[in-house]
Order: sequence, then C-alpha cells, then structure tokens
Amino acid sequence: MTATDTGATSVLATVSDELAAAVEHAGASVVRVEGRQRQSASGVAWSADGLIVTANHVLERDEDIRVGLPDGQTASAKVVGRDQSTDVAVLRVEGASLTPISRGPSPKVGHFTLIVARPGEGLETSIGSVGALEGTLRSRRGGGRVDGVIRTDATFYPGFSGGPLINASGEMIGLATSGFGGGIGIPLATVEQVASAIQSHGTLKRGYLGVVSQPVALSAAMKASLSGQESGLLIVGVEENAPAAQAGFTIGDILVALNGQPITDAEDLFTQLGTDTVGTAVTARVLRGGQPQELTVTVGERK
Repeated sequence: MTATDTGATSVLATVSDELAAAVEHAGASVVRVEGRQRQSASGVAWSADGLIVTANHVLERDEDIRVGLPDGQTASAKVVGRDQSTDVAVLRVEGASLTPISRGPSPKVGHFTLIVARPGEGLETSIGSVGALEGTLRSRRGGGRVDGVIRTDATFYPGFSGGPLINASGEMIGLATSGFGGGIGIPLATVEQVASAIQSHGTLKRGYLGVVSQPVALSAAMKASLSGQESGLLIVGVEENAPAAQAGFTIGDILVALNGQPITDAEDLFTQLGTDTVGTAVTARVLRGGQPQELTVTVGERK
C-alpha cells in the first residue's frame, strides 16, 4: 500500500467515524412511535419535558399511542395536535426525561445528510446528500404549504418517517417523511413553525376568505394604475356567508392586493392568509368594472 493509499484510507476512516458519531449523537433524541397497526415509525425528542415531533401520517389513531424511548423503556403518549397538510404531528410523553435534538443551520445542495430512525429496538440510518432545495410544495390536504423542501437520495426504509434528517454534525435539518408520495425532508423552519402553533393552539390556523379564483392578466390601463402589476385574481365564485361574501366581494371582481401586498396569483393569496391573519380585519383592493375599490374583510379560519 502506497503512502497515497494510506492517506486516502485514513481520510475515509475519519469521515466514517465522524458520520457514525453524528448518528449516535442524534440517536439519543430519536424514539420509536407506535401509532399504526403494522409498521412502527420514528419520532424526534423536541423538548426535555416530553414533547415529541413525528410525521402525521404515521398516526392512524389518536389513542393508545406508545413511544419507545432511547433508553429501552416504553411510555404512553398523547396527541397534542397534528397538521395533516404539512404532515407534522406533536406528541407528549408524561414523566419522561428526553434529550432534545440539536438543531442545525439550513443545508446546502451537496451537503451530506442522513436519516436517523428507530422503527425497532435499535437505531437505523441511511446516508445520502442534499440533491435539491426545491421551492414550494403545496399540499392538497388542507391548503398547507412547505417552502424549501429538502430532496435527498438517502433511502427511506420502512419506519423512517418521523425521524430526523441530520447533517454531518448530528444536527437536525429536517423531518423525514414519505407522506407526500415520495421521501422528502420537511425543512426545520417549517417543523418549528408548525410545532409552535400546535403547542399554542392544538393546530396550525390557516386564513380563509371563501372565494374561488383564477389568475387573469390586467389590461394596459389597469397595469398603469397599479404601478405595472401585470396580473391579479379574478373572482369566479364566492361562498355563501364566507368572509368574502360578508365583505362585499362579487363575482367578476379582480383581487389585486390584500393587506397592502400585491396579489398576482394563488400563491400570493395563500402567503397573505397566514396564521397571524385569522380573525383580523384586512383591506382588500379589487378592480370592479376596471375601477379600484377597497373592501374590509375579516379573515376566517380554514376548517
């Protein structure tokens, strides 16, 4: 063996040891979640006082959920809340002392990443890299939105959903899930936002106007009156007794701004109807017969 071969072997051995250490570090915060009939899944210790984050789709029931702790013990868990649209759920285990997962910075394309899981008694893992950080994943279930989805070529074995996606330092960068039809990592920022909302409200509130709309190009005169804005949302339906109906929206209106922010497509509208808007009165600017009008609408909550 040449000196070059020896050096390369030494580097590989060092990298191997560091990745194993990362899995061990994160593994102290990974639990088994028994919330469905057949395959157990995984979860992440979120706080020392018993909060656990997992994937919502692995909970096929709300009662009789058991959690396998890193020390080998098994404990009962209660559902604090769940958000189907982002596939995030929060559990609580009473009387357990947990080691919260270390949380890391946002990953970059090309970074090593590992999934750490505990579908059985011991830890399991798979390794890959961050292949892409894709823009937005819009759920068809409940109007949820996940920004910055983490695409990885790490293998999603059975029971890996709900486990953490970690970096080479053993820090969580996302939540592994196959709940969207393929394995992805829900970015840590989304998990933190949803978990916080669930702790506070039991669910993630989403704003609701009660309109059916479609994008429409604005005429030259309309664009000129809106500082060059090229499109808006044509209202093609208004639900009876919905917030929009109570505010005076009518079919044929073109929604061009909400709460002072331009609305050019459905994504803009979803963005403006965040958790903090529910129950608040906001100003909507519409074009009616080509003329601007302002309507005050109290944002409802999507059920």
